[in-house]
Amino acid sequence: MDEQEIKARLAAENEEFKAIFEEHQTCERELSRFKDKSFLTDEESGVVKELKRKKLILKDKMYLMMDEFRKSVT
Repeated sequence: MDEQEIKARLAAENEEFKAIFEEHQTCERELSRFKDKSFLTDEESGVVKELKRKKLILKDKMYLMMDEFRKSVT
């Protein structure tokens, strides 16, 4: 089972994973708002920094859950 299949299965079967995944996607969309800007204000830079930090934490949680799922399937 590859990574995408595991994500899809967990998102369908595990409410906690689904919530984390959706929050991660929200952070991704928010960050994309700042990508095309040539200059960020100090406030925007702070928002970007916080979104990146939050997104990384969520990614770590997802991959931990995916790893646990892999171990339980084998």
